[in-house]
Amino acid sequence: MNKLFRFFLIIALASAVLLYAISSLNTSQGYSGGNTLTIYNWGDYIDEDLIKQFEKATGIKVIYETFDSNEAMLTKIEQGGTTYDIAVPSEYMIDKMRHEDLLIPLDHSKLPNLKNIDKRFMDLPFDPGNKYSVPYFWGTVGIVYNPKMLNGKKITSWNDLWAPSLRNKILLIDGAREVMGMGLNSLGYSLNDTKKAHLIKAKEKLDTLTPNVKAIVGDEIKMLLANEEASVGLVWSGDASEIMSENEDLDYVVPKEGSNLWFDNMVIPKTAKNIEAAHKFINFMLDPKVAAQNTEYVGYSTPNKQALKHMPKEVVKDERFYPSPELTEKLEVYENLGKRNLAYYNELFLQFKMHRK
Repeated sequence: MNKLFRFFLIIALASAVLLYAISSLNTSQGYSGGNTLTIYNWGDYIDEDLIKQFEKATGIKVIYETFDSNEAMLTKIEQGGTTYDIAVPSEYMIDKMRHEDLLIPLDHSKLPNLKNIDKRFMDLPFDPGNKYSVPYFWGTVGIVYNPKMLNGKKITSWNDLWAPSLRNKILLIDGAREVMGMGLNSLGYSLNDTKKAHLIKAKEKLDTLTPNVKAIVGDEIKMLLANEEASVGLVWSGDASEIMSENEDLDYVVPKEGSNLWFDNMVIPKTAKNIEAAHKFINFMLDPKVAAQNTEYVGYSTPNKQALKHMPKEVVKDERFYPSPELTEKLEVYENLGKRNLAYYNELFLQFKMHRK
């Protein structure tokens, strides 16, 4: 019996050692909580020096991964293969994720710096009471243009893009909601419109823009516009800021008919294993000085009201990127249209792209 007891004791001890080793390995690779934090964010959307500051201040190791679309992010989280502790989706995706029970409610008592966020950007319809999300950046969709290349002409309207003088001079971002939204707004419709007749009209009007469209592109739109490969571009405001820093001849406008007001927020997905560290990181990013440093690096507009005090006055007073409340009230936030409506948007956008060929 003694030999048998010793045999089982050895087996038990060996199993315990093996389990501990596997647990340690998983923790070091970000597959469990431990002392690591796994963040899933858009590319080039944080000052990496801040990650180092956080690691040094807390002793928590950060694993940082990126995605290039809300849909790609959602798919990865739904699959659950990687245990992301923080993700940064856009407003319509947050609405979808909370309805599909993919988010963990935030503990506001662990986010004292939440008080620094401008109340204009809190308690919005996609997340009432900010139960699941904290504002990270916000901005608009508009038009970057080069007055010098347009003989001094100013652009103020979506409909200005249909001018014959702009033949082969326009670049569009490769986004169905943005391009279809432009078509809808140019006709006076909501960019969240789901009426089939309105969507068809918008697509038909976009087809008539084809002679003016030089290309539909991704991130390269910034380089192309800065290098004056085209004189006009449909872009997000943060990209506009970056482009204009490379070429001072460029200007940015939110068209008078209206446009998109977007938000990217920090959330804790259901995949999270280190919820405590996730709260610490979110609160760290809400510190005014940290938010100011991050904003100056990224170039988008910060919702952190206190951070504005630590930023150059010429930046925070630039109404192209910090528009007045009167203007923002006229803009629309993307709504979660549902799978069927979104698929129809994508189908019409694909038809428009094929029409160009």
